[in-house]
Amino acid sequence: MAPTRTNEEWLTELAETAPQDIRDVAIEDLRDRLQRGVYFYLSRERSDLARYATEDLIQMSQDFSQDAVLRVLANLHTFRGDSKFTTWAMKIAARVAVSELRRARYKDFSLEDITADGEIAVRLSEFAGINTSTDQIAPEKMTERHDLVRIITEGFEQALTERQRIALEAISLKGVPMDTVAEQLGTNRNALYKLLHDARKKLKAHLEQEDLSMDYVMNLFAAK
Repeated sequence: MAPTRTNEEWLTELAETAPQDIRDVAIEDLRDRLQRGVYFYLSRERSDLARYATEDLIQMSQDFSQDAVLRVLANLHTFRGDSKFTTWAMKIAARVAVSELRRARYKDFSLEDITADGEIAVRLSEFAGINTSTDQIAPEKMTERHDLVRIITEGFEQALTERQRIALEAISLKGVPMDTVAEQLGTNRNALYKLLHDARKKLKAHLEQEDLSMDYVMNLFAAK
């Protein structure tokens, strides 16, 4: 079992100024800790990975923890000591795992997959709970939600350019990673942020033309 260290000891031993032999041991101990934590996450908390063999999950946890160690080392200066160092490092490892799993999920994804007719209305209906929670929502609220889905769908189709629609639908409704969308649109993250910002402004203006506010929309979708 790896030795117990205080926050200060972790920071001192992982620092670039530490003696190389001491730093190497600390890095290896950190990698082991993160790998165990990542493996637990993959094997116990991710039901979508149940089809993978134990060996595959171990390999994933090794790869993710290696990336996480590099990220921890690069961000040592941001640790404020509000929690245990290993807890802070594990949060970084978890973010790495989630990011890499999402990247793998959309490795072969094509933006052409979201251009089918009616896809926007279907996604919005799922978000609004129209298809899954009819028995839990008052009839008048359900009617309002149906109307909102229609209005927002019209906004996607009429107020946005095709490029804005594809980007907003992919990221906001399907959860496709921004890097994937940016790559397939032949752009970068900063330009994509601007594209999404403009698209949301147009949708907001479309709603306002229908005498609706974003607060009203979100409150209605959240209401039961």
